[in-house]
Amino acid sequence: MYKNKILIVEDELIAAANIARYLQKEGYQVIAKVNSGEKALEQVDREIPDLVLMDIMLRGKLDGIETASRIRQRYRMPIVYITAYADRATLDRAKETEPYGYLVKPFKSQDISTTIEMALQKRKGEKKIEDRLDTVTQLNQLKSETLAIASHDLRTPLSTILCSTELLKNYSDKLSSDKQKKHLDRIKFSVNNMTDLLEDLLVTNQLEADRITCNLDSIDLVSFCQRLIEQLQPLSKKHRLDLVFTKPLPDLGGKLPQLDNRLLRQILTNLLSNAIKYSPDGGKVLLQVTLEAQQVTFEIQDWGIGIPAEFQEKLFRQFERGTNVGAVQGTGLGLYIVKQAVTRHCGTISLESQEALGTTFTVTLPSAVSRVEIDPIEKDDPSCVTCH
Repeated sequence: MYKNKILIVEDELIAAANIARYLQKEGYQVIAKVNSGEKALEQVDREIPDLVLMDIMLRGKLDGIETASRIRQRYRMPIVYITAYADRATLDRAKETEPYGYLVKPFKSQDISTTIEMALQKRKGEKKIEDRLDTVTQLNQLKSETLAIASHDLRTPLSTILCSTELLKNYSDKLSSDKQKKHLDRIKFSVNNMTDLLEDLLVTNQLEADRITCNLDSIDLVSFCQRLIEQLQPLSKKHRLDLVFTKPLPDLGGKLPQLDNRLLRQILTNLLSNAIKYSPDGGKVLLQVTLEAQQVTFEIQDWGIGIPAEFQEKLFRQFERGTNVGAVQGTGLGLYIVKQAVTRHCGTISLESQEALGTTFTVTLPSAVSRVEIDPIEKDDPSCVTCH
């Protein structure tokens, strides 16, 4: 059980000892008893307490009020003053430090615990408000960054579409069929880029709003992964996409893993798309799947540009991209979405990468295995259960 940590700043040794004895009896942890402002500052830097009991009339260069003021400049913690008497000017100075309470000498033991509990509860309430404000600030910042990125990244494909359509409109009779096809391919490529960007932004917004949950259903992994590879292959005919099952499903006696279709698609699509994007033309991308009784492991390997070691720790943050991506377009949202999808599936993700040699992402998802009588691929709207 957690014990609130109290620092006692009192230059009367007997009074400090009595207060400490009572607080310990009441279940508090007294981290130190100090008799000067200077020692109080040193102690707070050494170990941050949950609350400070501060005598106003301390001997030495720093009185209790000045000490409290300096503590508040560094840390946000409740301070309760102990005082026997004080003139109006002293009380006005004390108010400026926004104390959480006063204990006027002589006081009863019960007054100490009551005042401390009220101060701690007040601070707890303030902390909740601060956390909510931080969340709102972060969400507002995210929205601003998202709008900025969307504005920037949509401008390029829109310009390409506008340019190609104008050329086709005004000069189609003068353009060869190959050049017309080239412009139509540019338009298609730009539309796909915008679609991917908008999908990433939509999913990111849903993740931030906690509107995406894990819904389990039986999945035929062979069909699922084969279809995914078939859908991705046209995006880059210059790459070779290989799918390998290290433990084929028939060996499991017809049992099918329970996974979330949408989350799995987000995970594999983003990882495979990145592998294609950051691999040289003619490069190979490998998806290796290992199905076991309680989990499924996906390994996505490429032999592309790799990820700098110093960047790998922040790889799954929003809007982060490697320093070696060059002119390759991207929002920095794909791996953030992957990480969030894996987390919602109660899974893990790791990577091994070396610059200029390639990258391997390993995703492990827990999976209950069940025997089913129907082909799950035909189930367009399955009845799912929530994954916790």
